[in-house]
Amino acid sequence: MSDRISVAKTYKLYLGGKFPRSESGRVYPVTDSKGKFLANAAHASRKDVRDAVVAARKAFPGWSAATAYNRGQVLYRVAEVLEGRRDQFIAEVSASEGLAAKKAESIVDAAIDRWVWYAGWTDKIATVLGAANPVAGPYFSFTVPEPTGVVGVLAPQSSSLLGLVEVLAPVLATGSTAVVVSSAERPLPAITLSEVLATSDVPGGVANILTGRAAELGPWLASHGDVNALDPTGAAPADRVELAREAANTVKRVLTVPEAEPDWTTAPDLTRLRRYLEAKTVWHPLGV
Repeated sequence: MSDRISVAKTYKLYLGGKFPRSESGRVYPVTDSKGKFLANAAHASRKDVRDAVVAARKAFPGWSAATAYNRGQVLYRVAEVLEGRRDQFIAEVSASEGLAAKKAESIVDAAIDRWVWYAGWTDKIATVLGAANPVAGPYFSFTVPEPTGVVGVLAPQSSSLLGLVEVLAPVLATGSTAVVVSSAERPLPAITLSEVLATSDVPGGVANILTGRAAELGPWLASHGDVNALDPTGAAPADRVELAREAANTVKRVLTVPEAEPDWTTAPDLTRLRRYLEAKTVWHPLGV
């Protein structure tokens, strides 16, 4: 029997393509479903939120201007790296959510498949949601979807990987950038996903993942003037009204989410992709 002492890990934030410590210096212990210590996670602060928004805004012009085909290829590369680290995700989902290995395996496979599904929509969504409008006059009129901008995401608290993929992938697929607050009690899959993003082709700042409490970090995202949309899925139902009120002060879009977390294993649809797109209508005279 080995008497070796394992190395306790202290994970950092993922911000602007780098892994900084929290500005506050705070960390908190992460345990498995039975209370056994797994690691320490950084506890993000208000300044970390601001820095993440700055990074997301800086990355937005390049990411939104990339061709839809290119974004799809970048996101598909994420799925390839996810597949390569499948065993690690299974172990972390099993420990975090208290699932049997077989169940955790099915959840991880579903998460990878879901990421591929959203990656496949990058070059199709404009055709499905755009239109050539019939007009009574000598004009062309086209409506095209455009990404909404920087999106703040409070990730699901119970579904540490599949739910996280479901709220993050559509943001990136539509050309927006994201600042994500992971599940506070189950952050390890999100931390590993940030390592996947860093080692794939996703430009730094496109996705930023913060660990900490949604109740603390959510209001700062909601009130930030440079955040264009907010997904409050991971907030407590009682907190969502106040988040919406804070968001109204800066006229940002707040997604309507059910009071209870949905069944993330159900087949996806275009709902979340639609939520991160704005419609722009262009008129042009005929013959010019």
